[in-house]
Amino acid sequence: MTQESGATRALGSGPVVVVGGGVVGLCTAYYLAAAGVPVEVVERRGLGSGVSRGNAGWVCLSHSTPVPAPGVLRYALRSLGRPDSPLYLRPLPDPAFVRWLWRFWRSSTPSAFRRGYAAIAELNRGTFDLFDGLHEAGVATTLRRPGMVHAFLSPTEARHHLTVQRQMAAGRYELPDDVTTGNEAYRLDPALSPKVRAAYLVRGEGVVDPEAFARALGDALTASGVKIHEDAEAVGFRSHGGRVAAVRTAQGEIACAAVVIAAGMRSPGLLHSLGHRLPLQAGKGYSFSVDLDPAPRHTLYFGERRAVASPIGGTTRIAGTMELSGNNNRLDWRRIVAVARASRHYLGRWFDDPDDLVTLIRDPWVGGRPFLPDGLPLIDRVPGHANAYAATGHGMLGVTLGPVTGRKLADYILTGRRPEGLVSFRFDRLRR
Repeated sequence: MTQESGATRALGSGPVVVVGGGVVGLCTAYYLAAAGVPVEVVERRGLGSGVSRGNAGWVCLSHSTPVPAPGVLRYALRSLGRPDSPLYLRPLPDPAFVRWLWRFWRSSTPSAFRRGYAAIAELNRGTFDLFDGLHEAGVATTLRRPGMVHAFLSPTEARHHLTVQRQMAAGRYELPDDVTTGNEAYRLDPALSPKVRAAYLVRGEGVVDPEAFARALGDALTASGVKIHEDAEAVGFRSHGGRVAAVRTAQGEIACAAVVIAAGMRSPGLLHSLGHRLPLQAGKGYSFSVDLDPAPRHTLYFGERRAVASPIGGTTRIAGTMELSGNNNRLDWRRIVAVARASRHYLGRWFDDPDDLVTLIRDPWVGGRPFLPDGLPLIDRVPGHANAYAATGHGMLGVTLGPVTGRKLADYILTGRRPEGLVSFRFDRLRR
C-alpha cells in the first residue's frame, strides 16, 4: 500500500474503526489504510464469515440491477404458499415488515427502476479497474473473467431479456446482437443441457471466490499494520458533541477518530444507537457446492428460474432464491431442494431424487443479504454525526460493489466532500 501524508492530520488522532469484516468493510479499510490512515476492523465472527462467504461470487456489470423492478411484487405475491418459488414471500405480523413491503412496491415503478439501475451502473463503471489495482498491489482477489452465459428454455424469453438488458445497459458494457438458439445454444458452455434452447454470452463478466477474497484483503490489511479484532461484536458507541469518540464492544471500548458501519444486517441496531432507524430487511439467499462433470467454464444465469451457477475453487457453486421471511438465518432445506431442481432444467439430471442431495452437495448455506426498500445501498455520512459513516444495503452486489464503495467512501472520509458518484446513495432519500 502507498502512504499519503496529511490524511491522519485531517481526521485527528485515533484510528478509523470499520465495523464489519465483509467485502464492503474490508475494502473501505483497505483504501483508508492505503491513504496512510490508522485503521482498525471489528468483526463479530471471522473475516468474510457473513454474506460474503456463500454468495455466487459474481463481479459483473450486466446484473447490477435493483431488486424492486416493475411487476416483482406481483410475482412475490404469487409465491405465497409456494416455498419452491424463486422469489418467496412469507408474510410476517410485523408492522416494520409491512412498511418495508409498501416502500418496496413504491420503488418498483418503471421510472424508479430506471433511476436506480442508472445509479448503480454508474457507480459500477470502474469496478474492474479497481479489481486490477488490488491485484497489482498484491491482493489475491481470485478474480477471473470467463464471461457469463445467460441460458433460457425459451427463445422468446431469451430475446425479451436481452432486449431489456440492452435498453438498460445504454452502451456501458458489450452485449451480443442476438441470442443463439437451437442446438448451438447449449453448446455455449459444456455444462448446459440440451433443454437449453436459447442463450447468449456477455463477455468479460467475472467471478471470485468471495471467502478467499475477503481473507486476502484481511492479509493485506494485517501486513500494512491494520489491527483486526475478530470475534468482537460492536454493541454501540460513546458519543460527545455530535462525534463518535469510541466504539463499544463486548471486550471494551476502542477510541476512534471516525467510524464506518458496514455490518450488513447488524447495521440497523448500530445506527439506532446513533438515533437513526434504517429500514433494512434480509433477502435470504441459498447456495451449495457440487462437483459437476462437465463443470461450467462460465458463470451461468438460468433465466426462467432465476438461479445461477459459478465455477469457484475447483467446484460449482449453485445459488438462488430471494426469500423475504424476516431477519433470520434459518436454513429451510426445501429452498435448497428448490434451487437444485431449478438448476436441473439447465444442467441436466445431475441428481435423480431430492434425497440424493444430502450426499451429493457440500456446504449448504443461507445468508441474509441486506436490502433497503428501494434496492440501492446506503453509502453516506450519518446525519448528526460529523465522523460516522455507513456502507450497507448492498443486497446481492456486495462483492461487485465492494471495491468502488470502499474507494469512494474513503475519499469522502478523507476530504469531507461527498463524491459525485454517491449522490444517489444518501441517507436522506430514505426519509422521503
